[in-house]
Amino acid sequence: MRYPEDLQKEGRIGFIAPSFGMGGLEPYYSRFMSAREKFTKMGYSLVDGPNVYEDSGIGKSNTAEKCGEEINTFFTRDYSDVIISCGGGETMCEDLDYVDFKKIKKSKPKWFMGYSDNTNLTFTLPTICDIAAIYGPCAGDFGMDIWHPSIEDAFSLLKGEKKSFSNYDGYEKAGIDDNGNFTAPYYITEPYAQMIFNNGEDEAYFSGRLIGGCLDILSVLCGTPHDNVAAFNEKYKKDGFIWFLESCELNAMDVRRVLWTLKRAGWFKYMRGFLVGRPYMYDSNMFGQDIHGAFREALSEFDVPIIMDIDLGHLSPMMPIVSGAIGKVEAAENKFTLSMEFR
Repeated sequence: MRYPEDLQKEGRIGFIAPSFGMGGLEPYYSRFMSAREKFTKMGYSLVDGPNVYEDSGIGKSNTAEKCGEEINTFFTRDYSDVIISCGGGETMCEDLDYVDFKKIKKSKPKWFMGYSDNTNLTFTLPTICDIAAIYGPCAGDFGMDIWHPSIEDAFSLLKGEKKSFSNYDGYEKAGIDDNGNFTAPYYITEPYAQMIFNNGEDEAYFSGRLIGGCLDILSVLCGTPHDNVAAFNEKYKKDGFIWFLESCELNAMDVRRVLWTLKRAGWFKYMRGFLVGRPYMYDSNMFGQDIHGAFREALSEFDVPIIMDIDLGHLSPMMPIVSGAIGKVEAAENKFTLSMEFR
């Protein structure tokens, strides 16, 4: 696994829009412009990709071909030191047909950070190119008036100052009204409360190579030409794997179906444990099955620890996770810590 160089003082931060662009769309535009202002005041140079302010695609900033070109340009040329995605979206998967993974694999690695639809890169970069990537906040999250500790953590990771992260005090529910203040901080109302399923034990300690992302997107990648999981599993089987998973628009039945698909595709080999973030459809309940039960029942056959409702995913805050790194998990007494080693 290759790990990019850390962002240096007064370095160059590149922005690309492989999913949604800014294009004047609120609240994303105001958050992005605020983030730019903050980064500039911190002394960083900013480089915008050609699609950053576009809103001419379907479910993303531009056409799949132009989004693919932007990805190739920023990953294979010396435009920036790190790359942050502008945001999530719906159809980033279409970009992958135009991404030159062979050329990216031969190029100097750069940190890429984003989540949700950006799983299309944070997952394929390590599994196809052996380049670690950060499953973490998109550019607009850095535009909030006061950075939440999770945003501080993500930026510290980019700079190489921190590789171990613990849970935060609480989280915000979906649909919080910010009263038109697009750069308002997270509105934390719910206490952190993890669930541990580990053969009756109320604690869990394990390690393995981290891989995963948004389950909505992983389900789309499975079985396509961009699915290199079988080879990835065999290459790193001695390390064992920790799959981190979160879901956005999936209900309880969707989760069952998707996990069935990934299991039957052989993705979950050499398992050491599962990390499951708070699902966006938190209260989904169908046919007597809630979304937590869907995850637990689908994954219990592996007889490894399952830790649920960690700070990961669409119900902020989320801790940054390096996809491809070696992770060490410590979970007990409603405390969760993930330490990462780059090897």
